[in-house]
Amino acid sequence: MKASDLRTKSVDDLGKELVGLRKAQFSARMQISTQQSNKHDQLGKIQKDIARVKTILAEKASQA
Repeated sequence: MKASDLRTKSVDDLGKELVGLRKAQFSARMQISTQQSNKHDQLGKIQKDIARVKTILAEKASQA
């Protein structure tokens, strides 16, 4: 996910994206903790995506 792609989305779309990423993060954490998955790098990617979305939301809030 690129920041330039996120900047074209509306605030509502970014909010939905954030909710989806939070669900994915929870799911990945549960799979890792129950040893159903060993893709620890996936969790880091999701966290970075969440940070990107939050940053763009903060930028849009400060512009308004």
